[in-house]
Amino acid sequence: MRKRQGAAPVYLLAGGMGSGRSSYAKVLKQIYARTGKDKPRIAYIAAASNDNRGFFYFISTFLKQAGTCDLKLAPLAGAKADPQKARAVIESADLVCLSGGDVELGMKLLAGGGVMDLLKKKFAEGTPFFGLSAGAIMLCRQWVAWSDSRDDSTAGLFDCLGFADLCCDVHDESGNWEDLRMLLKLSGEAATGYGIRTGGAIRVEPGGEFEVISGKIDRLVQRGGDAQLLR
Repeated sequence: MRKRQGAAPVYLLAGGMGSGRSSYAKVLKQIYARTGKDKPRIAYIAAASNDNRGFFYFISTFLKQAGTCDLKLAPLAGAKADPQKARAVIESADLVCLSGGDVELGMKLLAGGGVMDLLKKKFAEGTPFFGLSAGAIMLCRQWVAWSDSRDDSTAGLFDCLGFADLCCDVHDESGNWEDLRMLLKLSGEAATGYGIRTGGAIRVEPGGEFEVISGKIDRLVQRGGDAQLLR
């Protein structure tokens, strides 16, 4: 992927049990500083969590503890979904955050809410984006879904936002990156993916180059019909 003129780095935060303010305080401060604002306006897109209000309260506390910010929900799910308001929140944002939850649900709600083009416009103009857990995956190229979770033959890939020009999974080191392995299998020989461990974070530059800025990652490469783990 060619470098986009004006595009900012994308930040992928694994989250997961045991990660929190102490793990991500420096990372979030770095992200906030990218805006050049003392009190950046953050559009919080919680589509992956179906706009869960309890989770929004938890995350808003977490983000505000990291630094001064003006956080607003872009409502795209449930009875309180308001695509027009969501677009207004995103349009005025200095920074966009995608929440954790379910990647497939999150992408469906983004498409259904009519905000995909606006998100691409904001990114191309240089607005920084960061994702937490499932939100990190949504910022990458693709993800995998099963029509029948008991049958791997029903697995297929679907496109995500592609702002981070790579594929990743998050906080599944204890599961040996099972879903990421399936994604790589479907992607073909030599496909590469990155497992961001619990509490980890990476900064992805336009074009796909990245730097680990917190914790650890695992690199997996599809070879000979299986994904090999390269540390």
